[in-house]
Amino acid sequence: CSYVFNPSVLLSHPSTVTSSWILLSTDYGTTYTKLNLMPGTTIVVTSFYICPTNKKKVILVGSSINERDQMLFISTDEGSSFQRQPIKFTPHMLIFHPKEEDKLLAYCKEGMLFASTDLGRKWTLLQERVTKDRIFWSVSGVDVDPDLVHMEMQDTSGGYLYVTCLIQNCSDKMVTAQFLGKIDYNSLLVQDDYIFVKVTTGNRTKHYVSYRRNEFVQMKFPKYALPKDVQIVSTDENQVFLALQEWYQSDTYNLYQSDPQGVYYSIVLENVRSTKQPEENVLIDILEVRGIKGVFLANQKIDGKVTTLITYNKGRDWDPLNPPTTDMNGKPISCKAPNCHLHLHLRWADNPYVSGTVHTKDSAPGLIMGAGNLGSKLVEYKEEMYITSDCGKTWRQVFEEEHHILYLDHGGVIVAIKDTSIPLKILKFSIDEGRTWTVHNFTSTSVFVDGLLSEPGDETLVMTVFGHISYRSDWELVKVDFRQSFPHQCTESDYDSWQFTDLRGEKCIMGQERSFRKRKDTAFCIKGKSYTSSLNTKPCHCAEKDFTCDYGFERSKTEVDHCFADFWHDPDSPPEDCHLRQTYESSTGYRKVISNSCEGGLNKQQSSKQHNCPLLPPRGLQVSIKGQMLAVAPGDDITFIVHQEQGDTSSTKYQVDLGDGVRAIYQNLTVTDEPIQHRYENPGVYKVTVKAENMAGHDEATMYIQVTAPLQEVHLEVVPIAGRNNEVNLTAVVLPQEANLTVLYWWIGNNLRPTLTLHNSLLTRFPETGEITVTVQASNGRSMVQDTSTVRVYDNFKVIPLSFSGNLDHFNPNIPDWREDIGHVVTNILAKVTGVPQESLVTVVKPGLPTTADLYILPMDSKPDKKSQFVDKCKISGPSYENNKSHSPWMRTEDAYPPLFFRKLPGNRNVYAQMHNEKEQEMTSPVNHSEDTQHIIQGEEFIDDDLDSQTLGVVLSINSRDLHSYLTS
Repeated sequence: CSYVFNPSVLLSHPSTVTSSWILLSTDYGTTYTKLNLMPGTTIVVTSFYICPTNKKKVILVGSSINERDQMLFISTDEGSSFQRQPIKFTPHMLIFHPKEEDKLLAYCKEGMLFASTDLGRKWTLLQERVTKDRIFWSVSGVDVDPDLVHMEMQDTSGGYLYVTCLIQNCSDKMVTAQFLGKIDYNSLLVQDDYIFVKVTTGNRTKHYVSYRRNEFVQMKFPKYALPKDVQIVSTDENQVFLALQEWYQSDTYNLYQSDPQGVYYSIVLENVRSTKQPEENVLIDILEVRGIKGVFLANQKIDGKVTTLITYNKGRDWDPLNPPTTDMNGKPISCKAPNCHLHLHLRWADNPYVSGTVHTKDSAPGLIMGAGNLGSKLVEYKEEMYITSDCGKTWRQVFEEEHHILYLDHGGVIVAIKDTSIPLKILKFSIDEGRTWTVHNFTSTSVFVDGLLSEPGDETLVMTVFGHISYRSDWELVKVDFRQSFPHQCTESDYDSWQFTDLRGEKCIMGQERSFRKRKDTAFCIKGKSYTSSLNTKPCHCAEKDFTCDYGFERSKTEVDHCFADFWHDPDSPPEDCHLRQTYESSTGYRKVISNSCEGGLNKQQSSKQHNCPLLPPRGLQVSIKGQMLAVAPGDDITFIVHQEQGDTSSTKYQVDLGDGVRAIYQNLTVTDEPIQHRYENPGVYKVTVKAENMAGHDEATMYIQVTAPLQEVHLEVVPIAGRNNEVNLTAVVLPQEANLTVLYWWIGNNLRPTLTLHNSLLTRFPETGEITVTVQASNGRSMVQDTSTVRVYDNFKVIPLSFSGNLDHFNPNIPDWREDIGHVVTNILAKVTGVPQESLVTVVKPGLPTTADLYILPMDSKPDKKSQFVDKCKISGPSYENNKSHSPWMRTEDAYPPLFFRKLPGNRNVYAQMHNEKEQEMTSPVNHSEDTQHIIQGEEFIDDDLDSQTLGVVLSINSRDLHSYLTS
């Protein structure tokens, strides 16, 4: 079975067998009601979802086992009843809106994203090619429209974009690209006030951040950090806390903190251990302790040795964990600092219901419990259980082996069950934060425990143990209810106050003194739903410990309170947003820890050095197009964006030349981010130039825009017959003919490396005989079209040039289809009148006027003795390739109809073919269907006794009806 918890609700459905029912419990699993989802039909429920803002609304995803119809089962009454809703897609996951309970997104494995505004009853396709797990609803308080969706999607060229749209209209025209250009696959992250993307070009990756939906800015790490990977740890309290793997690291990351905008980063801890999970997921050994802001645990790995560290001020200072003084039996422990400390396993378990993670809770400040060991380093196979109730200042050992842990009633009850491979029937629980433990038989029959579950909410005192009696049995659910163990609700007299201090006993942490409410050890009462842990806070005066190193500075190894500038950083350099007639302060190397609330006292970030902003020349000027499409169609709306990396902007003038006669001058162009919108009406290549100039200097940026319509077709023209090692011309006819800057890729034979040309023709040779496939692809940046032909390569064959009467030219549209059809007609006629097998004749009509053709006579596959059937009545011959040594074949003509005659053409070495329409009948062309198409091929019959074998003409007589039948076939 699979389970999901609601207030007083447990949904159960079979996940490995088919059924048509679910079990519903409204009394914490004591009794169940069997609900038929589709009576008489067997279904498979694959997943279910609970609305986070209204837990009465539940959606199950299933399908019919017989018809495989996809459907949703929608409940608005905590699962008491379900409404069936057929759907036409297979949802891989559903994403509820974080604020509005009836709005949903559905993602399919094919990359399609659907939206619903009525709890899944009606769906609208938003987009296709969307990246899984890179879909985000709008963030309340940051995004203006609650119906906005952030997503990463693949464009038509195969790249990935960060786009947004509204669920009411998410067509391609309404999708807005929020980042200028393509981003790396699976890199979009929308979290709180920040949006992150990354872009890899060559072997360098740049990371970008947008703070509160402002323009994306490149994240500034130390100059030579050269990140291989970045993992966001936290984004709360107006600061980004991230782990960065630098170029020299393989299984560790360095921790960095940012300024409020998430742009400038300073290192806070080096070499934090990391583990790569299946599907390339990376786990960083750092844990934010819930309940008290600013407290983190991290496992540092140096020279192969892993040690656990704790910080109370968001990474400014790190210390190892103090070992307990006695073991769980009260005996003294020999582990003494600085050679021996407590170390914990911080890696998150893949299964959230089993042990293996450190347990903390927002409503239980100071309570931390996890598995680890004592010694000089963390040992993988040794997992004793330790607990602290004062946020890591003092620790106690509670078990010798690893346990499943569950907090109930804001940590007022801690439940522990041994993590073992043998069946159990007992659990242990503590109501005094782990100081004493009580053993309880939760079942009469021992079970293999798979995990512990409690319903959502901190106030619950009801839990469920799920497991199995044997490996072949079904799962067992055992409900444990602690409500009867407490006689009454806690009152104020049942609590004590607890003063929060760090390992050194310092009360002023993160700029304030904090005290929390804790239940007395002797008070047996329920904290309940109304319990709050925070008692009071008091601000402190600012001191050294409230400041950390600024961007471009590092902490001294010997003087922990001293920050020195990195060799690549100039503390006196003006900031990028420094404008003329403004002033700025040199960085002192220090900045106040973000979210530190100290007041007055020492101010280490205030500098006595005041500087006037110099007039800096523009540097790093860039011009780009929104969407990064450098090839557009005539009439497309284009938005140019100008960006300047350095230099004064307020006094800089920008001269913009769009290349088609449109020019303009802008002031403060890069400050206001004013877009330049334009539309090119005619195809061509346009040079866009932006010149930035002030009194200190100038800079220039150039970009070329190709304006072209999409390619419609390409036709490859190549002779179907070629001689081995003879030069062959390949010609590509591209439509439309006015397409500019078309790149042609020529693929010859099995060669996977094409030849690229900007011309529509290519000369080549075929070194081997046989059939060679030739493919040409034409691309103009917006589209690509392709055509393929096959060339038969021989050592020996004959070629006879053919000419036609001038009347045929009137009906020659000069397109490949017409020439191919005429070639088939001539080949069929010649094969018929000569008796030569049709497979040995190929007629190729050439492009252009006057209409001409080449007749190819190929070697016959038949045996030599069969060639004697062609008697020596006459011989057709013509020019041949130099390497052709065989004689042209003899053709029999006695039985041919119409008769075949020869004529010498005076003064003309070309062969002249005439087809005489004896009956002067009308004929319709397959290309030009006008009624006055007559006398396509005409001529007269005669015999010239002066025959020259090299200049023989072929005179064919055929009526127009026969010719029409050839053409239409």
